[in-house]
Amino acid sequence: MDTLSPRLRSALDEIRAAGLYKSEREILGRQGPQVQTRRGDALNFCANNYLGLAGDPRPAQAAKEALDRWGFGLSSVRFICGTQDQHRAFENEIAAFLGTEDAILFSSCFDANGGVFDALFGPGDAIISDELNHASLIDGIRLCKATRYRYRNADMDDLRAQLLGARNDGADQIVIVTDGVFSMDGSYAPLPEICDLAEEFHALVLVDDSHATGFVGDGGKGTPEFFGVADRVDILTGTLGKALGGASGGYVAGPQAVIDMLRQKARPYLFSNTLAPAVVAGSREALRIAAAADAERAHLREVSALFRQLMAQAGFTVLPGSHPIHAVMFPGDDGARVAAEIAERMLDYGVYVVAFSFPVVPRQKARIRVQLSAAHSREDVVACVDAFIRARAEVVAPAEGTH
Repeated sequence: MDTLSPRLRSALDEIRAAGLYKSEREILGRQGPQVQTRRGDALNFCANNYLGLAGDPRPAQAAKEALDRWGFGLSSVRFICGTQDQHRAFENEIAAFLGTEDAILFSSCFDANGGVFDALFGPGDAIISDELNHASLIDGIRLCKATRYRYRNADMDDLRAQLLGARNDGADQIVIVTDGVFSMDGSYAPLPEICDLAEEFHALVLVDDSHATGFVGDGGKGTPEFFGVADRVDILTGTLGKALGGASGGYVAGPQAVIDMLRQKARPYLFSNTLAPAVVAGSREALRIAAAADAERAHLREVSALFRQLMAQAGFTVLPGSHPIHAVMFPGDDGARVAAEIAERMLDYGVYVVAFSFPVVPRQKARIRVQLSAAHSREDVVACVDAFIRARAEVVAPAEGTH
């Protein structure tokens, strides 16, 4: 007797009533700065496609050639018969790009973050995590038997207090864990200050750089390079599913002993199928392109600054920063509804964006997250801002003012 479905239907009805139900729009074709939807063509401003490589023909061609050379799949985990020489070559290339001793591939960065903590830390250790860290870091830390501490987002006084607490509690190894870029705000972690505290308290630093690798910092090497602390960050995790081609896969990069231990103990690595050959080949090509994409990174900075300028002139509130993630804020009790309706109407004007509200972001801090790509033109940015203005005029009554 199915006693679960009625309970689930009731819970789903509550989610819908709260305006939190997540619907999936179908894209009719490849990813890019413009996509086809069932409601027509639209400029896409909500992908993690920071360098435009998800729809670039070069990684796709490398993946096609790999299908003929390497096959469709390996039907194995890495340590049995799932390691081709291109897997190890790619890991060496990631390590060389990031300036670490070695790297290890996972089927996703969620799996990388899910496996790194339990394999490296245990009872007697302490993990101190930023409160706005990605869900994959939170879940990975929960799987570990180390004592868990949390500090307020980018609050160095609170981080110091948690470090003191961990030391006073007798922690052996302490690791500070942070996103390099916080994905809902587009803000950077203060890595120099974090590294200073880590050195003072003899702690390690682990950074998830998923929203930075390939397009932030000199040569796209990420937030540690951007802040000049690449030699002070101990462990890096990241994804191949954003700027580096947008397919799937993740990695951990760091000291040789760390990577060797992950090959022995990281459960998502030991018990998940190896990364598909075509994905490895396409991602290798994407990394090669990204390493030389100085012009694309400069253009991305330019269109990001233009978007912020035009939105400010139009009276919108965008969280400050320089990252191509732009959080357009709609605060207050009615903010979630306003953000959702504006995003929906913008699609009628040919602009694809998505609204975020609780529980994805805090209550009364609803937003539309706009993400720029190096594949967007200045004209695309102007069209996006125009769609915001037109949709707002339809959703927000004149007495309500602007957000």
